[in-house]
Amino acid sequence: MKWSRIGFVAMIGSIAVLSLALTRHRSAEAGPQAAATDVRIRRVETSLRPVTLGAHEPPLALDLPKLMQLYRVPAVSIAVIDNYEIAWAKGYGVTEAGGTESVTTHTLFQAGSISKPVSASGALKLVEQGKLSLDEDVNKKLVSWKVPENEFTKDQKVTLRRLMSHSGGLTVHGFPGYAAGEPVPSVVQVLNGEKPANTNPVRVFFVPGTKSEYSGGGITIEQLLMQDVTRKAFPALMQELVLGPVGMNESTFEQPLPGQRVGFAASGTYASGKVVPGKRHVYPEMAAAGLWTTPTDLAKFAIEIALSRQGKANHVLSESMAKQMLTPQFDTVGLGFFLNDAKNPVWFGHGGSDEGFQAQLVMFLDGGQGVAIMADSDNGIRLGNFLMESVAKEYAWKTVPFKPSADDLLLVVANAKGADAAVAKYDELKKSQPGEIHENTLNGLGYAFLSADQITDAIVVFRHNVAEYPQSWNPYDSLGEAYMRAGQKELAIQNYEKSIELNPKNQNGIEMLKKLKRP
Repeated sequence: MKWSRIGFVAMIGSIAVLSLALTRHRSAEAGPQAAATDVRIRRVETSLRPVTLGAHEPPLALDLPKLMQLYRVPAVSIAVIDNYEIAWAKGYGVTEAGGTESVTTHTLFQAGSISKPVSASGALKLVEQGKLSLDEDVNKKLVSWKVPENEFTKDQKVTLRRLMSHSGGLTVHGFPGYAAGEPVPSVVQVLNGEKPANTNPVRVFFVPGTKSEYSGGGITIEQLLMQDVTRKAFPALMQELVLGPVGMNESTFEQPLPGQRVGFAASGTYASGKVVPGKRHVYPEMAAAGLWTTPTDLAKFAIEIALSRQGKANHVLSESMAKQMLTPQFDTVGLGFFLNDAKNPVWFGHGGSDEGFQAQLVMFLDGGQGVAIMADSDNGIRLGNFLMESVAKEYAWKTVPFKPSADDLLLVVANAKGADAAVAKYDELKKSQPGEIHENTLNGLGYAFLSADQITDAIVVFRHNVAEYPQSWNPYDSLGEAYMRAGQKELAIQNYEKSIELNPKNQNGIEMLKKLKRP
């Protein structure tokens, strides 16, 4: 059974090396300083972690163009922060797979869930203006819709603080967006799960304030709350509260992207390397997933929040409010941002994933270092993990927020050397990094091969997963699908039957068996 794109999404296959973009942005540099920055940029690009291939082969050397090729990422853009300034920014690749238009630092990308902390700062500004309260029942200010009361809200209510810290007890993790040409629902239709909405109703399903569980649905309530109390459209409101004051001049929450900005936008790309039909999805859930921006603008935002916490900036939030935003509210969740530790946080940040786009934003609480990375690919975070590690090494960060995972390394080997090498790498990682290896590791890798129509390789991987987890139903289900794709009907039936034997509730296997046994 295939796992969700939000979880393990991967791809493999060879493509030609993508072109490097021609532009970079740096502030008022000249002469030796510019030359020194160029050297640092080059080291970041060329000093990505090499991937070991076994005792009898030299490690696979990687630079950024090579890694973009291996992950089929058409475009990546980065802004590096040092000493609370943008040290440099640069774009790489092309704005659409198969195209020729080079990425620049002005190319727009969808930020996905990085929209959430930007939106949170706007909501906190309304709190400071006295228009909202952090700890008041949101139903007191909501006008166009109310959070339906139930047994979970009898004593504890949904509040703005709980919405922003994902402790409001609300359903709907994330949103897939709406493909080009599809009808787009209103925010109220999204919250009610009414057509044309493509997600379930947003409802309270545990007692608010008792735990934290990620909810894009909760952030959509936050969006409606902000609109109701101001009587303003969300994009205009965010321009007024945050984007304008911070100087995020190339950013917008407009959905769909207006015509004058479309020419600056990259096109989303699936992990298989194929362009998202219609180039990009539309997200009426703007606060949760609707921001179009650049790494440079995201870097400006991160710097603003870090300096505000120190009382050195106040374009959006006061020092006291910025401190609240960056204080863990529940576990490691702040108000909009995540922090690396509940007791002694060192950095804050957020990741994002829209259809065909992924992004990362990290900023240290002190020291003035950070990075924003954006890509037009479902493999953008995998690539970003390598790139962030390289930036951290070059700028001597005290810690590396995100490094390449075992899954990331496996995909590199799989694409560079094929299925047999990937299985051997899996066995090596199982010994050296046992905590990162699990059933889904090979399952995701197998689907990476299937997505690239490399069915024989997928079968090699799924068969190894069955051998590794013989008492688990899902590897048999996946192997059955691969055999079905290969036209090997009897083997497909055998594996689906074994899957159902281990899990009689495997509805996918039951349906596939009916299809395979149909006369």
